[in-house]
Amino acid sequence: MTDRRHRNAPARRHGRTRQITPRAHWLLLSVLAVTLSTALLLQGYTHHMFGITSDAVTGARGRHGAVPGQVTHGGPVIADAATSAHTARVKYRTVALTFDDGPDPVWTPRILDALRRNHVHATFFVVGTQVVAHPELVRRIVAEGHQIGVHTFTHPDLARLAPWQRSLELRETQLAVAGAAGVTTALLRPPYSSQNDALDDADWSVLKQADRAGYVTALSTQDAEDWQRPGVGRILAHATPRGHAGQIVLMHDGGGDRSQTVAALSALIPRLKAQGFRFATVGASVGMAGPVQSAGLGDHLQGMALIELLQAGDWTVWLLGVLMFAAGAISVLRAAVVLIAARRHRRLRTGRHGRSWGPPVTEPVSVIVPAYNESAGIEAAVRSLLASDHPVEIIVVDDGSTDGTADLVESLHLPGVRVIRQQNAGKPAALNTGLAAASCELVVMVDGDTVFESDTVRTIVQPFADPRVGAVSGNAKVVNRGGLLGRWQHIEYVVGFNLDRRLFDLAECMPTVPGAVGAFRRRALLALDGVSDVTLAEDTDLTMALCRAGWRVVYEESAVAWTEAPASLNALWRQRYRWCYGTLQAMWKHRGALVQRGAAGKLGRRGLVYLLLFQVLLPLLAPVVDVFALYGLLFLDPVRIIGLWLAFLLLQFLMGLYAFRLDGERPGPLWSLPLQQFVYRQLMYLVVIQSVFTAVSGSRLRWQRMERYGSLQAPVAAEAPGMDLPPPAPGSTHSAPYDGVPPQQTPYNGVPQQTPYNGVPQQAPYDSVPQQAPYDPFHQLGPYDGLQQPPPHNGFRPPAPHETSQSY
Repeated sequence: MTDRRHRNAPARRHGRTRQITPRAHWLLLSVLAVTLSTALLLQGYTHHMFGITSDAVTGARGRHGAVPGQVTHGGPVIADAATSAHTARVKYRTVALTFDDGPDPVWTPRILDALRRNHVHATFFVVGTQVVAHPELVRRIVAEGHQIGVHTFTHPDLARLAPWQRSLELRETQLAVAGAAGVTTALLRPPYSSQNDALDDADWSVLKQADRAGYVTALSTQDAEDWQRPGVGRILAHATPRGHAGQIVLMHDGGGDRSQTVAALSALIPRLKAQGFRFATVGASVGMAGPVQSAGLGDHLQGMALIELLQAGDWTVWLLGVLMFAAGAISVLRAAVVLIAARRHRRLRTGRHGRSWGPPVTEPVSVIVPAYNESAGIEAAVRSLLASDHPVEIIVVDDGSTDGTADLVESLHLPGVRVIRQQNAGKPAALNTGLAAASCELVVMVDGDTVFESDTVRTIVQPFADPRVGAVSGNAKVVNRGGLLGRWQHIEYVVGFNLDRRLFDLAECMPTVPGAVGAFRRRALLALDGVSDVTLAEDTDLTMALCRAGWRVVYEESAVAWTEAPASLNALWRQRYRWCYGTLQAMWKHRGALVQRGAAGKLGRRGLVYLLLFQVLLPLLAPVVDVFALYGLLFLDPVRIIGLWLAFLLLQFLMGLYAFRLDGERPGPLWSLPLQQFVYRQLMYLVVIQSVFTAVSGSRLRWQRMERYGSLQAPVAAEAPGMDLPPPAPGSTHSAPYDGVPPQQTPYNGVPQQTPYNGVPQQAPYDSVPQQAPYDPFHQLGPYDGLQQPPPHNGFRPPAPHETSQSY
């Protein structure tokens, strides 16, 4: 993003700027999503689907009629199981020590040390996930002359798996060993296996499939039962041969605390040596030639890639967990901060000692309505402004509309309404045109798709009694709340925007006065050279500029305006994309406020930091929460994950209840909050991702036209002018009042003094201003009393989105 210095360059360049859509980032994001999903699925499968557990967990075996008799009563090493099965026995007075479930970073090195001290070689049946986690230990095992065997990748009961899963378990373990130590092995020990006579038909199917894959199965003849941790003495007793026959002794170097195994081993080896036993690997003990060979280059490279991928998956899951907790902490922090601030803001405005802005502000107000193709709602907007109980002049600036917006307003023949036509130049240019034509010091800006209540103008200008106030934000509400999308936006306006504005008001760092309803001091805007067109969020840019100029910007929640929200996901996407991108532009443009003092410093160190933390970083972390939640449902404790999600939802619901209470809204729409988490929230963080990529890539996003739906209704009796403007002072640079204004009266003579303004709208009307009926945006109105209805505005149609580059 760049901060262009020439602020008053023709705004129509927005319409001619070639749109550069950085579609490459969506491809990059898709590749990243697929890669991340693959890594997480593989990591979840390898770490959480199975795992190293006690050798006794599988229970009783089934039928064993398919197991050949020569295998059941033969030696522990079984070859050619798929064809003509035969077995091999361990040589006389030979012991093959075997260790399962490793390598373990604590116990495997100690066992290796004990073997080295006693000059003994053993066989280690390794688990693939442990190999990936500790490849250096596999390299040490091989380097010290020990033998490697396969004990599957995740330690499942192979007899209970589908054939394809068995193949995957063996292949991945073989690749892990090849990647870690550069060797392959033909030795296999299935998890939970023991002696030959314990084999059943399911086990035999595993051995036959393993044989077809080139494996020789090595069972055991003597179980030290160290997996039960019965004590060193019991382990010694179980591991000591009865007689002089050769034995394959089953022990463990992983899967838990193996301190008893280490201690027993240090005593077992000298004892058996003293009895005349010698020690050998499994292959050497049965005369097997070369079960361990050097791996080919392809297997070695694939194994290294597998190790790197799974280690990256481990790191990714750890990082996701950290980010998830960070997102949770940020969310809880934001909830606490905004709720505390909202409560304090309410007390300051409505309490017994509530704030008084000063004497009531009764001077007239210029209302500027920038309009581009607003024929669907402009009549309701203008009539609602005329129904104000505060004196106003209304300036509609038609920015080159192609749907007859200006003709429609003129055809109404409403007194006190001035229409200015200009070529299409963009919303900032239209606002600057209206600002130049305004004759009042106080200016209200309102979008053409927004209607005011009768007291909105009066209420929003009361804070100007404080000479430090340069701008006031009103309370924009969604009028088209039908359907889920309307309800969700209604919730966002009340819970998100309005709670934040209360916090910003309290912290004196308001970053945005919304274009739908905002009031300004005209001289403050003129000092800034009007509204800048540098960013797409001209309201945010303008507000930040006012703060940096030393003006206070406050929030008046009682100044209510009703605005149309997008009624389709596509329209919502375009609106929020522009908002988010424009906000990022404004934050970058005003980043200098971070190191300034006074009001500018408050904006920088409070407002900008808040926006960065909660409106940029938190949405970017939101996908992490969703991804980790899905990961947890699949591979972790689903009850715990659902509990955390419900707790998060409860926090949002409580925030919603309080925010709806502050705004005087019925809480009924909050029932849709759970559904909002599955559609709306994802759309919003995708908007942020798109905006950040667009900003980083330096692309220029153009204005986009928003759809209008004609759901606004003007209040009854809106034809009343509602104003008496004083003549301009001699020598004033303000424009002369427009033609058609009723004859001037003595301004506000005899107006009764009201009680000091304390933030609550004054209900007593100004004398000489007709009292209007309260505005009900949902009330279906009949013909306007006393006014001839204009004929239908034929001959014009709303343009398609591609026909304009402007948006309001």
